[in-house]
Amino acid sequence: MTEKKKREKVSAEITAEHLIRFAREVGASMSHEEAIGFLNREGRAYDMWKHMMQAGEEYIKSNLQVSRGPIPLRQVESRRGRVAV
Repeated sequence: MTEKKKREKVSAEITAEHLIRFAREVGASMSHEEAIGFLNREGRAYDMWKHMMQAGEEYIKSNLQVSRGPIPLRQVESRRGRVAV
């Protein structure tokens, strides 16, 4: 097992509510139970997590290449306590 390191975490998640909304947007209806089942079937939740991590890595790299200098850090006000993707 890998050693646990101290670090700050940022969470990104797709919730059942997001999935229900996405289904509605494409003209389908889905209950909460169906959404949970969909996410847990055939490793979909894990596959989405891998895609989000890869997309996040590419996004960060592209922003680092553009800035080429110290990255300014500023406090961004959010309407929510967590960010959902």
